[in-house]
Amino acid sequence: IAVTCDVAATFVQLSSKHKVTCNILAISHSTILAAQPVFPVAAVDTTNYDPHPQYSYAYNVQDTLTGDAKSQHESRNGDIVSGSYSFIEADGTRRIVEYTADPVNGFNAVVRREPLAVVKPVVEVAPPPLVYQP
Repeated sequence: IAVTCDVAATFVQLSSKHKVTCNILAISHSTILAAQPVFPVAAVDTTNYDPHPQYSYAYNVQDTLTGDAKSQHESRNGDIVSGSYSFIEADGTRRIVEYTADPVNGFNAVVRREPLAVVKPVVEVAPPPLVYQP
């Protein structure tokens, strides 16, 4: 039995955070031939457009209790963005990423790793022998 039907229907799929609307264009032999997600388009406010945006920010975390150490700084001047960030890897090295972005060269990053300190192996010290004294 061959079943062919053309359906122009819309359904809504709800998740915890997103609403997605899909338009089903055609169904043939129980197969969806084309489904196109339709997302709402946000209105763009062109009255507050800054043709030469500028900003700069930075943060630094040095938590001696947990050992968490990370930092970042970034600045933007028009279409040119530059900055760097660093954090401690699980193996004890510091990863440092320095990056730039501009319309001519795109996004470029240089990543390097540095050892934090020379780690000495842990040597177990045997406790002194117990001596029985009556």
